Amino acid sequence: MAIILPHGVLFRGGAEARIRTKLLKDGHIDTVIGLPSNLFYSTGIPVCILVLKKCKKPDDVLFINAAEHFVKGKRQNQLTEAHIAKIIETYQFRKEAPRYARRVEMAEIEKNDYNLNISRYISTAVGEAEIDLEATHGELVEIEKTIAAAKHKHNDFLKELGLSPLP
Repeated sequence: MAIILPHGVLFRGGAEARIRTKLLKDGHIDTVIGLPSNLFYSTGIPVCILVLKKCKKPDDVLFINAAEHFVKGKRQNQLTEAHIAKIIETYQFRKEAPRYARRVEMAEIEKNDYNLNISRYISTAVGEAEIDLEATHGELVEIEKTIAAAKHKHNDFLKELGLSPLP
């Protein structure tokens, strides 16, 4: 069974936590798929698909973070055929991919008090690009030379006009 729910059911306490914990302990939660916000006419909040199985074999939960994979529309966002195909393929073959999908062992979920918040298990942070300091230094030296040449040329024009040059 697959059901569409607001993200809150993945981490809220109270009755939701008890239901979530029971489903996890009984091995019924198979996959959590995070979808982008504004997909449905009735709500703009991001939603998730919870895939439940009665006779699940692996002792893990597959998390798929598809929240950043959509086409922005005027009134609502859309999942293309390619986005849907990627979600289905990831689900069918339980593939892992950085920043997109990860299989999480039940022991780790238990340590997190049965919290299924997707960002807890899949990092969406993008590392900053490394800067080649030597190349950047070389570029800055060339820019300084260009500025000095332009300033010298400008001062020559100012001298011709009888005006004081730039310092």
